[in-house]
This record gives sequence, structure tokens and C-alpha cells, in this order.
Amino acid sequence: MVQEQVVNIGMGQTILKSAELSPQEPALIFEGKVHSFSDLSNRIRKISTALLEMGISRGDRVGYMGLNHPCFLEAVYACSCIGAIFVPLNFRLTPSEAGFIIEDAGIKIMLADDACTPIIEQQKQDLSCLRYISIESCRPDWEFLEDLLEDTAPIATVAPIENDDVALIMYTSGTTGLPKGAMLTHGNIFWNTMNVSLLEETMVGASLTCAPLFHIGGLNVTTHISLVRGVAVVLHRSFDAGDVLRDIEKYKVSTMFGAPTMFTMMSQHENFDSTDFSSVISFNVGSAPVPLPLLNIYADRGVTFCQGYGLTETSPYVTVLGSKFATSKIGSAGQNLMFTTVRIVDGKDQSLPAGERGEICVKGPNVMKGYWNRPEATTEAIDQNGWFHTGDVGYFDDDNFLFICDRIKDMVISGGENIYPAEVESVLFEHRAIAEVAAIGLPDDKWGELLVAVVVLHPGTSLELEQLHDFVGSKLARYKLPRKLHIVDALPRNPAGKVKKFILKEQMAKLM
Repeated sequence: MVQEQVVNIGMGQTILKSAELSPQEPALIFEGKVHSFSDLSNRIRKISTALLEMGISRGDRVGYMGLNHPCFLEAVYACSCIGAIFVPLNFRLTPSEAGFIIEDAGIKIMLADDACTPIIEQQKQDLSCLRYISIESCRPDWEFLEDLLEDTAPIATVAPIENDDVALIMYTSGTTGLPKGAMLTHGNIFWNTMNVSLLEETMVGASLTCAPLFHIGGLNVTTHISLVRGVAVVLHRSFDAGDVLRDIEKYKVSTMFGAPTMFTMMSQHENFDSTDFSSVISFNVGSAPVPLPLLNIYADRGVTFCQGYGLTETSPYVTVLGSKFATSKIGSAGQNLMFTTVRIVDGKDQSLPAGERGEICVKGPNVMKGYWNRPEATTEAIDQNGWFHTGDVGYFDDDNFLFICDRIKDMVISGGENIYPAEVESVLFEHRAIAEVAAIGLPDDKWGELLVAVVVLHPGTSLELEQLHDFVGSKLARYKLPRKLHIVDALPRNPAGKVKKFILKEQMAKLM
């Protein structure tokens, strides 16, 4: 093992240090194959050398598009070791959407799996990317990664990394307008790791990763932090409820990160009741609050949830609701973290007292450097005092627990009243017939906007608007009641499990 002369906080450098300390311990378990930390270190070092030989230097961008695979982690850590910047792409993008990001980020080398090479292939003639590398098989007009690594020597000395050096450019979903690339530094990632390390101990046995790694939650809630701690990661290409339940028991998983929808699907699987959850300390959940019925289902199996609030721009953690507060503070996003500060402000940027709703603002070393090539967007998001304005509406209760109301842009104004769809959705979800629900506002000549409930029903159930009103009438003010009900087979969601409300609004507007 090559001994490094300098220990620094680079993403890859910390993993190499973990490998130095625990070389023979399992690092990744992927499709039944166990990769030790020594194996992972060797691959990272070899890919580092290959990137250098292809002309990649400090600050250059390397792209990746594909389902979860060990190569994703090997590549992101290799980029770190030479000071390059890693740019993960959502594997569900269309060719034109992928092409936009590749050009916007100025990606020089593009890696992709077999599922995604055809997507990029459709745009290649319009891209300025220099080289295209397939990670799984030989493909026409693509170089094959394993051929490049065959005679490559592992890099001996890794690059020194400063706190402010950009590690990742992660593109936001672009729900309005074109997506923006959040520049996350090595310092951002390090301080998020420090914040999480001071929370309850959940990553002590194997972690399971089935959320997409291109998403900040998939990469940086449990995966990277587990590897830094020398804990094995059971890596799945994608989410499958049955496969996840099987591997939780098989590999004695202590935690995993997912959206509530994923845990709902697991609870509805035929093997849920027979799965041994005794190794699970707590599941990490994000994207949306966990509904009480789902909390109870898992509580009956002895499993608790550690819920959190975060964004791509904050690397991601902002607040965390520890599992001991899961039922006493239902619906809360939790408390401030050790190295992150949160405040609620009004439209004049003045701090608001407990109980008053306003925009959530975040400050700390985990907040992004800015948006790639978007100085105006950066200035709009991060004020002169370093506060990142999230665009989310929330409030603190008297115990200083944060509650998220909704996105500012998702707020519905009907008849002059502000309605927060997340609040309505939480109540509607309690109805026994409703499996999934989204509340949206649609234009209305009389009221300005009309609140519409779009629901997916459990099999064998039915629901009418009047029945819904009877159910929620005592729980919601009249102005918060949905005025229309639409039943659909599925809600449009992004890979993180969040409902794509802008698509839903377009679909529903055509039906109005």
C-alpha cells in the first residue's frame, strides 16, 4: 500500500484512508460480489491514472450517466484524487436534456453504462465532449473502461485538496426553466459528514443503497459516509422492494436511505411480514415527511425512522428528526445540526418568531459554493451575508423543531387565502382508500386558483369528492378543502421519489 504524505479532506482521499485502515474489510457488495476496501482503493487509483493519461487535469469535468454501479463511486473518488470535478447525470433524462447538461458543464470525458450510452449517442454529433467511455461492455465508437485499465498502474500520489475546491456539480431537477448545476465543494461534503457523524449511530453495520447515486440523497446521506467510516455498502442498481427486503436480512443491514414511497412499497410487499429486521437500527428517510400510518406499520416490526430535511445545495442535510422524536414530533423536519444554522424570514428578510411561517434560510459550511456558470442565480439564492434562501416555507415550533409547509412556488392562493398543499396532503393520506396523493393549484376565474386533489387508490377501493370532504371536514378549514378530485393510476415522480407537480399541473389542466 502506498503511504500518502498528506491527509486531506478530499472525497476520494478519505476513502483511500479508510482502505489504508481496513484494507480487507468489505466496502461494496454489488450483485453478490464483495469488493474489499483494498479492491476499491486499487480501482480508484487506476482510474485516476487513466483520467490523467487522457488529459484530465485539476478543474476539468468528468461526466457519468448510468444506474447505480461500483464504477460510479470509483469514478467520483478518482476525480477527487486528481482534483477533477465529477458531474453525475440523471439516467432518466432525454437525449436533449442530457446534451444540455454535458455542454453546460463543459464535460470533457463522459462515462455511461449500457442503458445510457444510446441516450448520449443520439446527441454526440452536437457535443464538444472529447471522449466517450463505456463502463460495462464494448460498444461501437465508445472506448471500453476495462481495456483502458488493463495495463494502467495505480496512481502513487493523490492531489492536495482545499476546502473550497469543487468536488461535484449536481444539477437540480429544473422544475421551472433549465436545470442549474450546484457546485458542491470537498468542504461541503466533509462538513455534511461531520454533521451526520454527531447524530444517532445508524451506520454501524452494512448500509443499503438503492436510491440513485446521481441524487445527493443517494450519494451523501448514507453511502459516502458509510465508506468514510469503513462500513460496507450493499449497492443495488435500482429500487426493487423484494430485493431490498431480501438483502436487509441477508447482509444484516443497519440502515438505508429512501423516500417514503419506497418504504410504503416495501411495507406492501408479500415478504414484508416475514423479513427479519433485527439488524436495522433506523431507516433514513427524506424528500417528504413519513405519514403516521407508515410510522406505525414499521414500529410494529420494531423499526424506527430518522427523518431529515435537506437540499442538493446543502450537501444535503439541514435538519434531522431523530428516531426518538418520530412520534412526538410527527410531521417535523427536525432540529438544527451542529455546524448548520437555520432561520425563518419574511419577505423583507427579517427573522420571524416561533410559529410564524416564512422562507427557510440556511447558513453553514455545507452550503454550496454557487451555481455553475450562473452568477445571477447564485446571487439570488445566496445573499451577501451567506444565507442560502431555500424557496421552502416553514416555521419553528416553541421547542425549536422545524416544520416544512411547502415550496413557495407550490403554495396555492385561493380566494386570497394561502394554502400549503403539503399540509392538505398529510391529512388526505390518512384516508383508507388513498395510496398516494398530491394537491395542486390550477387557475380559476373566480378564485384565482383552485385546489385539486390527485390520488392513487388502493386496489379494490373507490372514492368520491363528497366522501373526501366528509373525512377531512373536521381536520381542515373549509378553504383548504380540495374543490376537485382526480383519480389516476400513478403520480409522476422523479428518481428521488418527489412528485413532479409541474407535470401533474400540465396533465390536470388539460382535463379541466
